[in-house]
Amino acid sequence: MSQQQSSLPPRTAARQSTNQSKQKQKKRRPVLKTSLILLFGLLILVAATIAYLYVIANDAIGDMQIGVDDEEQQEITVPAKESVKNKAVAFAILGLDSRENGGGLNTDVMMVAALNPDTKKAVVVSIPRDAYISADGYKARKANGFYAALYNQAISEKLDKTAAKANAMQHMRTMLGNYFDIDIKYTTTINFKGFTDVIDALGGVEVNVDMRMKYTDNADGTRIDLQPGFQKLTGDQALDYVRYRKSNDGKNMSSDFDRNKRQGEVVGAMVDRMVSLGGIFKINKVVDAVSSNVKIDMPKKEIENMLKTYSAIKRSDITFITLDGNWRSPYVYIDDSSLSDTKSQLQSVMGQ
Repeated sequence: MSQQQSSLPPRTAARQSTNQSKQKQKKRRPVLKTSLILLFGLLILVAATIAYLYVIANDAIGDMQIGVDDEEQQEITVPAKESVKNKAVAFAILGLDSRENGGGLNTDVMMVAALNPDTKKAVVVSIPRDAYISADGYKARKANGFYAALYNQAISEKLDKTAAKANAMQHMRTMLGNYFDIDIKYTTTINFKGFTDVIDALGGVEVNVDMRMKYTDNADGTRIDLQPGFQKLTGDQALDYVRYRKSNDGKNMSSDFDRNKRQGEVVGAMVDRMVSLGGIFKINKVVDAVSSNVKIDMPKKEIENMLKTYSAIKRSDITFITLDGNWRSPYVYIDDSSLSDTKSQLQSVMGQ
């Protein structure tokens, strides 16, 4: 304290000290008030964002469903012990080429995914499009021809298109379940447009392009032109990356097994992107892309449980497997050892 302050009478000094304290409090209060307003506003913003995402997610789930269109089916309640939040579940995942030029019902991307809610681990198996699949109860054929054959069979039996799709999806999971000796509960279809839209909504994915890829097909509008190396790909570029088969001059050939490995790489990159901060803030765009292009024969509540249960799954939690085999035109014949090992890994995640 200065000499001038110390010479003041005690009461005067006390009043001066009190006034100085009040002035400091007045200076602090606006700052504190502003901080509280900002915090309160932030909480409201977060709550509104969550509410908004919940609304659009619920709308999206309705758009995604197939085979559960009526209200009674959508309200199906799965027993708690059978729910995806408590029991391991397996999916058949089918990628359809729905492009305007050259699109069709062949499933050029076929995967089986098994997820465990206790370990939060997953196994994703890529099946070569030309694989010769022989499963109990079904005529043996190329893997990518099953869905189209089953859909067309349903149409020939006078089912409408929606019912025919639901019927084909049901048979696909039964057929693949018989092939891998596991219970596949649900089937998901995603068209190539959905694949590209989701990646674009995430702001692209980073992968290591393993070779020079350049191919043009005027018939279906394909224009693949990728340089080798680690890079960020747009949705269209990522689709080119996983679909690439060969160059126009016959060089830089790519097998089914190469493409399946790339599928796993891109899916892993998408998972990483989703759990990143950038992915979180882009979730509404992702939801829109998914709802428009994905169909799943799963009750609405179970889709919600699925999203909650596995929302934090990371790339390191997923084991990607490519079925190996030998090419003997026009089929890829899967190695018995590769199929046996794949079955074991799927069954392990399923708790069998």
